[in-house]
Amino acid sequence: MISTYNLWMVRKPEGELRRGWTTGACATAAAKAAYTALLTGDFPDPVQIALPKGETPAFALAREGLDGDTAHAAIVKDAGDDPDVTHGALIRVDVRRREDGGTGVAFHAGDGVGTVTREGLPLAVGEPAINPAPRRMIEAAISESAAAHGGDGNVTVTVSVADGAALAEKTWNPRLGILGGISILGTTGVVVPYSCSAWIESIHRGIDVARAAGETTVAGCTGKTSEEKTQALLSLPGHAMIDMGDFAGGMLKYLRAHPVPDVVIGGGFAKLCKLAQGNLDLHSGRSQVDLGWLAGVAAALGADDDTQSGIRNANTAAEALALGGAAELPLADEIARRARDVARDTVGDTGSVIRVLIFNRQGSLAGRSDG
Repeated sequence: MISTYNLWMVRKPEGELRRGWTTGACATAAAKAAYTALLTGDFPDPVQIALPKGETPAFALAREGLDGDTAHAAIVKDAGDDPDVTHGALIRVDVRRREDGGTGVAFHAGDGVGTVTREGLPLAVGEPAINPAPRRMIEAAISESAAAHGGDGNVTVTVSVADGAALAEKTWNPRLGILGGISILGTTGVVVPYSCSAWIESIHRGIDVARAAGETTVAGCTGKTSEEKTQALLSLPGHAMIDMGDFAGGMLKYLRAHPVPDVVIGGGFAKLCKLAQGNLDLHSGRSQVDLGWLAGVAAALGADDDTQSGIRNANTAAEALALGGAAELPLADEIARRARDVARDTVGDTGSVIRVLIFNRQGSLAGRSDG
């Protein structure tokens, strides 16, 4: 539902990286251990679960307790080598026999787990932010224990995360209207380091929430400064802002299938040069600014030979922009227009208006696609 890490300040380490486990997998293991203890009086430790793709990891319990019709177990999340803000968090699950006459598993948000307050997410307003895939994993684990130990599987499952409210401030949850804590996530149960799938999923959910709220404009930005400046310039509410980061393609391709009338892209000159060149992944490790190409753009704007040579041999895109400015060339405007054209081609024939805003390193508006 929501990204739990920020790659702007994190560089991927070299070498083979260790995989980890999602909050959903940890909650599933804790739920299975607690329910097994409720039925048998003993906690399996380590507790083994089956994940959707066939993996069967085992988790050591950090805490456990049994009191009448309630049992709890807790697991420390290990995200492997992924820069996940929930790495090391204590995921606790309390399992209690249902007293309301209902059947199956009823889910509740404990301390540190958020509650959905806005439309557009895959859970109804008022529901605990335990995503559909983790719910299915927990239900399957409860059913497995019930079958093995003679239970009926009719329980309430309350998931809590230590310091979850503070951790949630480092995620998109407040912007998406998930209040009070983090979300319990994970489609496969496995965290693949630096796979970026959680970030792209967050982009999609951000668009869903904006559409459900009736927003006609969404703005995807490459970084914090461009987001703040774009939001202030256009007077947009927080839930219209999409933390696009380097994943222009992840945002634009989703907008092709889920269109919004007005799409704004905000970012720095270097990032949007890459988009203007046709790159949809703007990460420095996967695309670079072609200064020769940029010199050609300047030439088309009337740059003299010295300016073209200076841009071609510049140390950075920022230096190239400064050279264009000294020559009184509308270089940032032209890059914004070319980036808009790439974005428009990617979104396709949806009727959406695409606008691009370029900011310099000082946070000032340097160029825009619409003049």
